[in-house]
Amino acid sequence: MYEHKFEKIELSSFKLAPKEDYHAIVYEHEKDGWELVQVFAPGTNAYGTPSFFELIFKRKKA
Repeated sequence: MYEHKFEKIELSSFKLAPKEDYHAIVYEHEKDGWELVQVFAPGTNAYGTPSFFELIFKRKKA
């Protein structure tokens, strides 16, 4: 059985660049035993561009 964690990363509205350093977020989660499973970016803004993306992590339950 696994537990999951979702980290929402907001994107700037002009450049669509991440507002946070997502590399650092992934490295920090790996230290705690989390594995990156997927990056999810829904098309929710004008022209179908995302306003955020989510990092989806999993790890085995203790």
